[in-house]
Amino acid sequence: MTLPVGCAAPQFTAKDTNGNTVSLSQFAGKTVILYFYPKDDTPGCTRQAQSFKAAHEEYKGKDIVVLGVSRDNEESHKKFTEKYGLPFQLLADVDGTITKAYDVEKGDYAKRVTFVIDGTGKIIQVYEGENLKVDSHAQDILVTIV
Repeated sequence: MTLPVGCAAPQFTAKDTNGNTVSLSQFAGKTVILYFYPKDDTPGCTRQAQSFKAAHEEYKGKDIVVLGVSRDNEESHKKFTEKYGLPFQLLADVDGTITKAYDVEKGDYAKRVTFVIDGTGKIIQVYEGENLKVDSHAQDILVTIV
């Protein structure tokens, strides 16, 4: 069962595309879009990433941080980021620590689930299944949280 709205978002620390250490706690006071996806450079995951890329300036203007998480390693994330010019951080969850903490594990992959976390660290929105359309996902989130 995916973590519900209203609960505290599990804290995490992971490496991003460039090998930098990223922790949820460093974004205190900001809204964080934490989106889990199965695999870099696959059709649905690419369309979802491009959705966030297209909305990046609007998110930035509202002080919203986007973090993508998959079980891929830093090198895979780097290739994916460069290939599509992604302007946000992808986090490498190779050992599945974050996917397990958020209960979005599906074998060796992460399920496609997005959590919106408020500035206090509380989950305020969860998108999965039918309410997550990869092509319009970033805009759909903006409509519901702004």
